[in-house]
Amino acid sequence: MTAIDKLATDEIAQPITRQRLVLIDDHAVMRLGLAQLINDQPDLQVCGEAANANEATALIARLNPDLIIVDITLTQGTDGIDLIKMVRNSTPDLPILVPSMHDETIYAERVLRAGAKGYITKQEAPESILAAIRKVLGGEIYLSDRIASRMLNIATGNRKNNHQTSLDRLSDRELQVFRLIAEGLSVRQIAEKLELSVKTIETHREHIKEKLNLESSTQLLRYAVQYGMNNS
Repeated sequence: MTAIDKLATDEIAQPITRQRLVLIDDHAVMRLGLAQLINDQPDLQVCGEAANANEATALIARLNPDLIIVDITLTQGTDGIDLIKMVRNSTPDLPILVPSMHDETIYAERVLRAGAKGYITKQEAPESILAAIRKVLGGEIYLSDRIASRMLNIATGNRKNNHQTSLDRLSDRELQVFRLIAEGLSVRQIAEKLELSVKTIETHREHIKEKLNLESSTQLLRYAVQYGMNNS
């Protein structure tokens, strides 16, 4: 075997470096499916999984992954948007991708403002999810054509075809409370879930009603339930 042949053989034998990902989602079945999809790829692997923000921050510090994939809905108080902000403060160079079942017109811009580099709906084909992962790992931003066009219109001041929803007026915390109202949780249950006081949740409810031009708690509940039905 010549030196050139040996060099070629060594290059072929070199294993592909697999980039390491952490999955953060409170649904074990969703993590399982996504992990199988990722681990089947020669260049990607899941090195850790978490169901909540506390588990996630500990894993990120210990494993130092190349990318984290964060769902918006998490257990134990801190949601995905809050977690993204925390990670951005502690590990500013760590890329974050958000796959979610929630309406992208409401959440895509929010997660980018929080510090994520991409947003994709979970209903997308596996090939699209893998493309989003690789694009974010490559230092680019991933958005659907629809949302990219919407954000470009906003950036250029062209709002003619940019339809702002009423929920865009809500802060991230108010939207989190609104989403929990849509799930049928009471004020006390929301307070316990978010680890906040009942008074704080009641204040958020009042602000939500004002911003959505709703006069009563009954109207708020109906609006939230309708939202939940349309986004389930």
